[in-house]
Amino acid sequence: MNEASDTTVTGLKAREGLALDAQTLCEAFQRTAAHYADAVALRTPDDAVSITWAQYAQRVEAIAAGLVALGVSRGDTVAMMLTNRPEALIVDSAALHIGAIPFSIYNTSAPEQIEYMFGHAECKVVVTEAQFADRVLAVGERLPALDEVFVLDGASQGTRPLTDLEAGGGDGFDFERAWRAVTGGDVATLIYTSGTTGPPKAVELTHENLMWQLRLVDRVFSVKPAGRRMSYLPMAHLADRLSHYFSMVSGASVTCVSDVMQAVAALSDTRPTTWGAVPRIWEKLRAALEAQGITDPGTLPESQRAAIRAKLGLDEADTLISGAAPIAPEVLEFFAALGLPICEGWGMTETTAITTINPSEQIRIGTVGRALPGVEVTLAQDGELLVRGPTIMRGYRKDPEKTSETIDADGWLHTGDVGEIDADGYVKIVDRKKELIINAGGKNMSPANIENKLKAACPLIGIAVAIGDRRPYNTALIVLEPDACAAFAAAHGLSDASPAALAGDAAVQQEILAGIERANTQLARVEQIKIHTILPLDWEPGGDELTPTMKLRRKPIAEKYAAEIDAMYA
Repeated sequence: MNEASDTTVTGLKAREGLALDAQTLCEAFQRTAAHYADAVALRTPDDAVSITWAQYAQRVEAIAAGLVALGVSRGDTVAMMLTNRPEALIVDSAALHIGAIPFSIYNTSAPEQIEYMFGHAECKVVVTEAQFADRVLAVGERLPALDEVFVLDGASQGTRPLTDLEAGGGDGFDFERAWRAVTGGDVATLIYTSGTTGPPKAVELTHENLMWQLRLVDRVFSVKPAGRRMSYLPMAHLADRLSHYFSMVSGASVTCVSDVMQAVAALSDTRPTTWGAVPRIWEKLRAALEAQGITDPGTLPESQRAAIRAKLGLDEADTLISGAAPIAPEVLEFFAALGLPICEGWGMTETTAITTINPSEQIRIGTVGRALPGVEVTLAQDGELLVRGPTIMRGYRKDPEKTSETIDADGWLHTGDVGEIDADGYVKIVDRKKELIINAGGKNMSPANIENKLKAACPLIGIAVAIGDRRPYNTALIVLEPDACAAFAAAHGLSDASPAALAGDAAVQQEILAGIERANTQLARVEQIKIHTILPLDWEPGGDELTPTMKLRRKPIAEKYAAEIDAMYA
């Protein structure tokens, strides 16, 4: 077990320019906005939009007043369906300051999903964009609690422009009294988990949960005042919201990148001091570098590696993080050799994101690090990882039964992940309990481990899906990596570099086969891939196969590609 340390705010060392000892996000925001008034708080690439902390604070107060004038009060919910843009953070912060509960949903949500989440949350106000307004309005009549839909751009019938909300506050609104009335126990946001089956659960995270997350991460990485961060993952995912919350306590400027696929391109503009990404993005970044001939950065002189880091825009990053899914050790080794050590971590929405993390100076590749100070981790008899501490969610909204199933009477949250803990407290995640492959012979295997071996063995493999549950042997669905395809096509004189064209190319097929054979040498015989199928397409985030944060949707994949899978076992 990893023993918890003291989790009281008493004795927390005050550091100039940081508001980590604040009791709520509102208090942190107000102190930070006053301290950094003239510094840039929010921006977009190339400074197309640039907002100072003083301007940010003024707009938060104005929108907070507008929400109160509409009848939004403490404990009410405010929904957002927005791309990553400064207004999303401004509206979110405004709702927090009146004790309301702001939350975001994925922009890929279908009308029936929108109806469920908005209805479940009972939101009074929705803030969205013109491109999503039709989907919101289509279900609006079936949402009795919904009073107003505000649109940031191009308001149409049934909606109002956000400027109406910003200008709609009354003279009698006491803003300071409102935000000072917010307590640590108040819910600060809802995160609807992107499950693959059944309706999503709404995780309730309090101001106290989030402030403790920020403090405990600070104990590992010593968060620096000011700094630069990027918002590019969906705000419906807690990983992106952490950039928002960290800026409130540190004065960091946040660059908002509206398209996740443009995040890597925006690095050179943002030059983040802290940057986190899901494994798929790290994998794509490595593939892009390898396509440029940078295959073994450890052999390059430091001057050349420094130039590559600068070109990427990561030369001033003091903390790099990977999380949300397992990452192949080979990817971590590649970036470490480039002088960009990545701290792999693990956590859940229910544990307020980061729960274990590799410290920058004590990285153990193959593990997800040690528990944050003040958080306990242990293993149940069946190997399931259990977590306890101040970052454990308040519960699932409107679902006390599911909450009690997840958090036991002793306060341990049952994660559903199978893990191992070594003598030094480093945690290794074996796999999700429900995602383990149990073959026809009863052997338990980790699909994620097999998939990472396949991707590491062949640059052309962008995504691999290991199949084998209740089957006599393992097979795999393969999706090609577009950047590696482009490089392969150029090297072999092929005019069409699309996955659709290359999936049928004999040379590509031979390269994939050779890669799988290499991977198999690193796997136990029962884990090895016997047959594979290359799919002639790419998978986009938020589609049938991938969540918006690029995790595999295993059950939908199995259903959609049932014919291809069955053919491998025919």
